Amino acid sequence: MSENLLEINNLIVRYGGRRGGKTVIQDVSLGLKAGETVSLVGESGSGKTTIGRAILGLAPVTDGTISFRGQQISNISRARRRQVARDIQVIFQDPYSSLNPSMTVESILVEPLRAAGVTEGRTRVRELLDAVGLPSDAGARYPREFSGGQRQRIAIARALALEPSVIVCDEPTSALDVTTQARVLTLLDELQKATGVAYLFISHDLGVVHAISDRIAVLQGGRIVEMGDAHQVATNPQHPYTRRLQMSAPIADPPRQRARRAERIRQFSQ
Repeated sequence: MSENLLEINNLIVRYGGRRGGKTVIQDVSLGLKAGETVSLVGESGSGKTTIGRAILGLAPVTDGTISFRGQQISNISRARRRQVARDIQVIFQDPYSSLNPSMTVESILVEPLRAAGVTEGRTRVRELLDAVGLPSDAGARYPREFSGGQRQRIAIARALALEPSVIVCDEPTSALDVTTQARVLTLLDELQKATGVAYLFISHDLGVVHAISDRIAVLQGGRIVEMGDAHQVATNPQHPYTRRLQMSAPIADPPRQRARRAERIRQFSQ
């Protein structure tokens, strides 16, 4: 049996049927171990979010397999998908649009617990708010009353509610300012150490995922063009596309940014 908690083998996602349409994911294979963070990095349209959606059952699998704990979960029944959802949760990019504005935070967090038959919902809500660093009275308030970073903490709490084994993090910090990004990433790291949850982290920014990842897979045009140890891929990339991503990541240091821009111009002019 594979040691991977989640495993993708030769995944193909094609919209418009097997013989026509557009192939979005082409023969992608990767694994995710318990307690590990694997990041999918690429530009918009590279296919990284489609892989996350396929894992969650939100995108059709044309060919290949997705397995969780050795059991295939691609193209399964709706009833089976509800069972899998307890173990595989998601954090979306925009914390405001992913939270129902008409519901209090407590109602948002209780909803998945109630659906799963958890009776001590309010006790669990207090535990979750504490885990993500929000005050106990946050449950009585609405999402609009919180900052972007606090709303993302609520979304993280909801994802943790059922104690999943895997969380798909779909660009969870891209809508936040740099300081808030750092706080959310630190929180995710602390929660992983405390719970052992595994993250599939989706991002367009190689610099963001460097510090939090164990491994990085770089996608271009629906294919993995480079995959390996996070530090190696982020600091010494081998594929030209990965090097372009590395060069495009912002640096909060104007002299270094100017020097890198000059080097990039020099490389492309050769």
